[in-house]
Amino acid sequence: MEHSKISRRQLLIAPAALASSSLALAQNGPARVEEDSEQAQALGYRHDTLKVDAKKYPKHQAAQHCANCTFWQGKPNEPWAGCAMFGRKQIANAGWCQVWAKLPA
Repeated sequence: MEHSKISRRQLLIAPAALASSSLALAQNGPARVEEDSEQAQALGYRHDTLKVDAKKYPKHQAAQHCANCTFWQGKPNEPWAGCAMFGRKQIANAGWCQVWAKLPA
């Protein structure tokens, strides 16, 4: 049976690399939905509800935004949070898409 030797340097570098990649993820946070992505375009998603094309989406109302939608997965005051429609990516609080659904009373 052959044993591989790990140098002290390798032993110290591995945790440091893992910590720095974890820190980068924590600083950047989860990925955000891009308006030009295929899924966002299919749902008519915009980061700003006030920039929604009224001719294309006549049912849209300016008072509708992601933070008051039933699919919003964050707190009402968070600028970005998850959405059931976009998986692990985050959407803007002030955003909107065509599957917007009013929060139950």
